[in-house]
Amino acid sequence: MPNLDNIRRPVAEEMKTFQKTFRGAIHSNVTLLNIISSYILHNKGKQMRPLFVFLTAKMTGTITDSTYTAATLIELMHTATLIHDDVVDESYERRGLFSMNAIWRSKLSVLMGDYFLARGLMLASRKRDHDLLDIVADAVNEMSEGELLQLQKSRKLNIDTASYYEVIRKKTATLIAACTASGAKSSGATQEEIDRVYQMGIDIGMAFQIKDDLFDYQPLGITGKPAGNDLKEKKFTLPLIYALEHSSRSKKRSILKLIRNGSMSNNKIFQVIDFVRAHDGLDFAEKKMYEFKKKAEDILNSFPESAARQSLLDLVTFTVERNK
Repeated sequence: MPNLDNIRRPVAEEMKTFQKTFRGAIHSNVTLLNIISSYILHNKGKQMRPLFVFLTAKMTGTITDSTYTAATLIELMHTATLIHDDVVDESYERRGLFSMNAIWRSKLSVLMGDYFLARGLMLASRKRDHDLLDIVADAVNEMSEGELLQLQKSRKLNIDTASYYEVIRKKTATLIAACTASGAKSSGATQEEIDRVYQMGIDIGMAFQIKDDLFDYQPLGITGKPAGNDLKEKKFTLPLIYALEHSSRSKKRSILKLIRNGSMSNNKIFQVIDFVRAHDGLDFAEKKMYEFKKKAEDILNSFPESAARQSLLDLVTFTVERNK
């Protein structure tokens, strides 16, 4: 699997500068906000989304001040959605550590998420980068619709493959597409190039989410979160949907009844996981993930060879081969 440090190499200095820019963007005169922001920064993830912005900008043109605005805006929006997600999901753990919701509870978490959203809007407005704001605003709108669509479907337990693809395109893929499109926009790329990398971002995002969904069927603790988490929340993902669509009517009824009735105990979860494995749900999902990966690679290979393009190719591979 490609190493993230090697992937970052073409934009290593820019990513260091970005860290300072991001810290400045969330600084406040309110002490509590700074304490919470420090905790979030200390526990930040891989920051793959800013990396997509900078690498795409470098592949399609030149990194500019607008590139830093785009990366900061997207990271602010992404962080806000993660904070709000933990409140909605009543999650007390993120990346193996206490979530904001676990420490400061829902009221402060919601307000903190709102603060990050506001800082992102202020940044784009003050920099007069309205085109970037349009790209990111569209993505946030799609993400909200995706989450609501998934909630609607999970309540009725009637999601099919087509609906699943629509959900993950909206809730995950559009933000990664916003990263690649805003990176290209900030570098002075043509509209045709922006459209191409936007589609590339969609394909990467689809593969990324399917990989996340596959983690739900892995042994306990392998990713820092318990297996069957999606099943406990009655979220139907591709492995389960495929298995249900390719099982007998009676078996499908019994599995749906198992999920529908009461909370999902570990015993129930393992029954569903065994069902999914027996009906090739994991194999099918992995196959589709690699199909989306190939589509993204084909678009990348339509651009001239460069260190940034190679890092993006490696980042796409990292997306589907990561273990958490």
